[in-house]
Amino acid sequence: MEALSIIFISIAATPLVLFVSCCLHLLLHVFSNQAINNPQYPPVKGTVFHQLIYFKKLYDHQTEVSRKHPTFRLLGPGQSVAYTTDPRNIEHVLKTNFDKYSKGKYNQEILSGLFGDGIFAVDGDKWRQQRKLASFEFSTRVLRDFSCSVFRTNAAKLVRVVSNLAIAGQSFDIQDIFMRCALDSIFKVGFGVELNCLEGSSEEATDFMKAFDESNALIYWRYVDPLWKLKRLLNLGSEASLKKNVRLMDNFVNNVISTRRNLLLRQLSNNAKEDILSRFLVESEKDPEKMNDRYLKDIILNFIIAGKDSSANTLSWFIYALCKNPLVQEKVAQEVREVTGSQENEAISIDDFMDKITDSTLEQMHYLHSALTETLRLFPAVPVDGRFAEADDILPDGFKIRKGDGVYYMAYAMGRMPHLWGEDAEDFRPERWLDSNRVFQPESPFKFIAFHAGPRICLGKDFAYRQMKIVSMALLHFFRFKLADATRTVTYRTMITLHIDGGLHVCAVPRTSSGI
Repeated sequence: MEALSIIFISIAATPLVLFVSCCLHLLLHVFSNQAINNPQYPPVKGTVFHQLIYFKKLYDHQTEVSRKHPTFRLLGPGQSVAYTTDPRNIEHVLKTNFDKYSKGKYNQEILSGLFGDGIFAVDGDKWRQQRKLASFEFSTRVLRDFSCSVFRTNAAKLVRVVSNLAIAGQSFDIQDIFMRCALDSIFKVGFGVELNCLEGSSEEATDFMKAFDESNALIYWRYVDPLWKLKRLLNLGSEASLKKNVRLMDNFVNNVISTRRNLLLRQLSNNAKEDILSRFLVESEKDPEKMNDRYLKDIILNFIIAGKDSSANTLSWFIYALCKNPLVQEKVAQEVREVTGSQENEAISIDDFMDKITDSTLEQMHYLHSALTETLRLFPAVPVDGRFAEADDILPDGFKIRKGDGVYYMAYAMGRMPHLWGEDAEDFRPERWLDSNRVFQPESPFKFIAFHAGPRICLGKDFAYRQMKIVSMALLHFFRFKLADATRTVTYRTMITLHIDGGLHVCAVPRTSSGI
């Protein structure tokens, strides 16, 4: 019996022994040849797996570390990952030595689960091909005019939705509404498809949006989950959820491609093409093997995260900042009235007001532009991003980087650094962007990194600002916003893009007496 007990105990202990052995092997792999105490390399502040401890407040933790160490390291399996808030280092990586840094296999392996071979996850020929085609589209007057028309139409719908909620005296999640509005806009401008997600008439579109946002969070979880590859292999937990969401998105997007291709075939004789997808479809006809439907699907998903999350997240944080700073909210509303020639309490329909929003009026909205930029400084759409070294290198701050190591720049932390923005770095102050004539003055893109920088700088920057200005002008002319619960702590959900955790619940008070 004693021998039998020993056998049973040994069998029961085997999983624990295997787990401990795996952990020891992983630790050995993480710490070997990492030059931990070498002052020539950035100081070590833990391993990539330590981020699990701080995951819910990860970007604030990075900010705290950065205040003492503008450049530091986390150790990962077989590599180091440097994190920096030094603009000199960022310019070095993103511009000066652009060809010596890439997305890296580590990033690509993680991101490919959602972005595939899209522009955010690739380098080399695929990146250049997508960049060239997208650059051409964003530079055309056709897309500019078409997008502005779509933004105005959807902003008017948004005002009507908010008006109904305001009249009913209901609080509502404005982040959810912004997400729906932005998704409608990017699908119309990018792919020529009417979703009607804002008005809730498309259940499939709503399911797609939920699956996309959840996948965004699940992909980011891979950065701190040492077992994600095993879970993917066994189809367990977060990886099983990701697989289910990706399958739903694939079916939805493949239907979009099929629909748009059939419509484009009927329109070729008229050369009718306003949306971005149509140009990629034309290119796919030239080389159908190289640009197949799977590749097109990846391209679409990358444009969606660029077009939906960047504007919807920023507008959500913008409304939050205005609720916390009511004087700024009133200054923006006053500028809207001055630039559009409107009056407070003026009886005007939403359609007549939208006609007042032209290229000329948008260019005159310097204070609004500053307020949106200040929002992006404190709440960047992508809080952390980075590249990997293709060769040994030395950063401008003197620290060495080994081949295969990552260099990440922390946009969220950078916006809170006193040595970059002054002692009031954590204050929401749009005036910091205005010169003595109250004209907006930009900063170096390597200091204000919200739209990336260098050859990979965001092509849709002006596109995003136009959309956000049009929506902001419409909403702030007709409504005054306040938080539904001023005592609730508003924070982010840790994922690739900076969503507000649990949404942003607000109340809207009509400014005008007119029927919308």
